[in-house]
Amino acid sequence: MIGHLTRLRNPSILLALLATTAAAPDPDMTRWRNYAAQVTITRDDWGIPHIAGRSDADAVFGMMYAQAEDDFARIEANYLTALGRTAEADGEEAIWADLRQRLFVDPQQLRRDYAASPRWLRDLMDAWANGLNYYLATHPTVKPRVITRFEPWMALSFTEGSIGGDIERISLSDLKTFYGRPTPPTPEERGAIPREPSGSNGIAIAPKLTANGRALLLINPHTSFYFRSEAQVTSAAGLNAYGASTWGQFFVYQGFNARAGWMHTSSTVDNVDEFAERIVRRGDGWAYRYGSEERPVRSEVVTIRYRSAAGAPAERRFTIWRTHHGPITRAADGRWIATALMWRPIAALEQSYLRTKATTLADYIAVSERKANSSNDTLYADARGSIAFLMPQFMPLRDNRFDFTRPVDGSDPATDWCGLHSLASLPSVANPRTGWVHNTNDWPWSAAGPDSPKAADYPRYMDQTGPNARGEHADLLLTGAKGWTPERLRAAAYDPYLPAFARLLPPVVAAWRALPASDPRRAALAEPIAELARWDHRWSAASVATSLAVFWGDELWSRVGARAQAARMNVPAYIGARVDERTKLDALTAAVDRLSRDFGTWRTPWGRINRFQRLDDAIKPHFDDTRPSTPVPFTSAQWGSLASFGAKRWPGTRNYYGTSGNSFVAVVEFGPRVKAMAVMAGGQSGDTRSPHFADQIDRYASGRLRPVYFYPDELAGHVERRYRPGD
Repeated sequence: MIGHLTRLRNPSILLALLATTAAAPDPDMTRWRNYAAQVTITRDDWGIPHIAGRSDADAVFGMMYAQAEDDFARIEANYLTALGRTAEADGEEAIWADLRQRLFVDPQQLRRDYAASPRWLRDLMDAWANGLNYYLATHPTVKPRVITRFEPWMALSFTEGSIGGDIERISLSDLKTFYGRPTPPTPEERGAIPREPSGSNGIAIAPKLTANGRALLLINPHTSFYFRSEAQVTSAAGLNAYGASTWGQFFVYQGFNARAGWMHTSSTVDNVDEFAERIVRRGDGWAYRYGSEERPVRSEVVTIRYRSAAGAPAERRFTIWRTHHGPITRAADGRWIATALMWRPIAALEQSYLRTKATTLADYIAVSERKANSSNDTLYADARGSIAFLMPQFMPLRDNRFDFTRPVDGSDPATDWCGLHSLASLPSVANPRTGWVHNTNDWPWSAAGPDSPKAADYPRYMDQTGPNARGEHADLLLTGAKGWTPERLRAAAYDPYLPAFARLLPPVVAAWRALPASDPRRAALAEPIAELARWDHRWSAASVATSLAVFWGDELWSRVGARAQAARMNVPAYIGARVDERTKLDALTAAVDRLSRDFGTWRTPWGRINRFQRLDDAIKPHFDDTRPSTPVPFTSAQWGSLASFGAKRWPGTRNYYGTSGNSFVAVVEFGPRVKAMAVMAGGQSGDTRSPHFADQIDRYASGRLRPVYFYPDELAGHVERRYRPGD
């Protein structure tokens, strides 16, 4: 055929015919390959990707490609949550969580926000989507559940890295009752089930207290396991960040660069508020009273798509209501309740990314002037020797006469938010004389010992939780201590003392000793009490007393947790202040009985019970007592353990299996060269076939952090693979 065509007199006809026989180049693939040509991914011997790009956008492209290689399923799951589309994969049960998200997240508005974003940020969002789409194009066997193509604007839906999230304070059962049909609160919502505290630990130590005159930083987020991806991301444009990123986000959320480091902990500030609106019927709609006027309650229709029980696509439509305070999320005492929270996607994404390039405290604070961090305290340290504890920068200015921990009267204009606090007016601490700062999701009034801010100088909405046992523990370790080294800080992060039990158990022992001789508990509890009385209140895998104490605490939690939540107290504080000694002894009897029933004897070491197990890559965890697992010596953070392992029994198990707590731990030393060590839960990869699916479990359980390869000379000799995206 070609030979015949070459005899045509008009060569242009030949070229035209040849052009029609070849497929037109795919513009997407051409664009993606252009990105890939500028990116190198180097996997170290733990599977951690070190991504290098020419520009920041190239690095973001490579970062998302590498994340997708490690766990695309979690990336998609996070964006189904963020976009309010989980029900399209999981069915009707997820409709209410999707509706809660869609009260704030409007895809059409996000498209407009993307168009209004600065050029540099749009470039990063473009690269984010291109990296994920290139991964899907080059891995046709990976089948997304819902999102088959990522659009750049989607990155604006998920700008914070904390799993807690302000939006999760909205009760799904209350939302369902208001917009659907009445439903009782779940046991977890009522506080009746032991639940690992959400949050984290952070400690920064100034050079004057360290052995070699260099600042130290402990990075210790407590989140769901496998929620973070570890990576180093560099570019020729100055990006060089290492640490933990939430799957699907293109910034290092908790980590460090060559000069500075940042650790976020969930804050106790009150900046998510509820307004009780006075609603009146007006025609076919509703109005609400505001001062001397009536304002219309705005309405809109939200469509939630879901997968039906038969597997077919379906949808439900909801008319949602909102006032100027925010969307209506529930009703109480005859009032509609509107919820106000931060929703500033452009500024939040800018702040989350730009702070990774800050190299001094002044730089970091300048980025924070965007005031788009609502939920995170920050522990900061840098190579100049500066350390700091910073409060969330999104802090609504309010009238301190009102108690904003409960719904306030929305009809009173005095309850309105009045702009935002200046950063200088927040209870933060920089370079305190004590030489250390810490936060354990407790109040800011003990962040730096005697150099901490004073509660009397600030509005009460700067804290809504108070102290906790981990904060007490951190104070004991830091106060008066000198000669800190990275290894000593690592050891402090795994210090086994449990201050809550040290405070709560002696009165139980005393109550048992006061029992009359005729009381049957005298004999039944004699040996368990003796075990607890001689315990040093320090966890270990071999400790029987740890098993007794945790089972006792969990039994009390099931009895009084709902009351503690209603009283706005953490459970250990409530037990100490409001639970009588008879109830405490009865709970110990129940704990001894359950240990004996489940394990054959109450003399069961803690490591026999408390286990780490990773069977597969399922996002919803499941466990099997007959399959291999690893003992974990540390306990729930609720009892004051800085190292956190949120474990419980699961359907069909007697063992406790952990699903949250320590998820990424790093100790960083700043100097002429930054040095770090780290460990993560399980391993870097979500692929059960990967050698990095579970290769960090033993180090995780023992607290043996591995070296971080930050510089090329450190990475040399530890390279498992070097390649470009698509290779």
